[in-house]
Amino acid sequence: MTDLFPRTSTLRLGYTPEQVAEFFDEARVAYERPGSPDSELSPLDVRRAAFDLKHHGYSTAAVDAALDRLELAFATRTRDIYIRANGKDEWMKRLAERAQALYPRLRRPAGERFEHPSALKQGYDVRQVDELMARITAFFDSASPLDADEIRAVVFRSKRGPRAYDERTVDAFLARAVDILMGVLPE
Repeated sequence: MTDLFPRTSTLRLGYTPEQVAEFFDEARVAYERPGSPDSELSPLDVRRAAFDLKHHGYSTAAVDAALDRLELAFATRTRDIYIRANGKDEWMKRLAERAQALYPRLRRPAGERFEHPSALKQGYDVRQVDELMARITAFFDSASPLDADEIRAVVFRSKRGPRAYDERTVDAFLARAVDILMGVLPE
């Protein structure tokens, strides 16, 4: 079997090669046969892909970079198919409606945008998350530069209790923001 990605050393953890290969095989089939019911895969499905770790596995950085490219390819194809069927104006209208769904949380006061985990549980640093939320708001309100890769690359420090936001809720919100940013037409 030929390796799809570079491997880690025998002392380091990487993604389980068999799981990665299976996912990328399914993704290839889904991409080559759009609309086939047995091969549906969305950009969100790509973003949610997860693999077990093992020693001498595939480099997580290399696989994650490939997943980012794959997600963009699926998002671009979805956008292009929709535009061919409904036109650019309808696509932008649909995108604006999806963006509006994010606004209630963006408009909440800093420090209150997401639930806080219990005092014993870790979460994302409130200040860092709120800084990113301000950038997302600036993008929507004044077209301030921001792209999906910037959001995907963010790594938040861990905090506890009221100085933290619940990770799953933040991740879900940011996934929706990434979907919208990937749908924006290039200028």
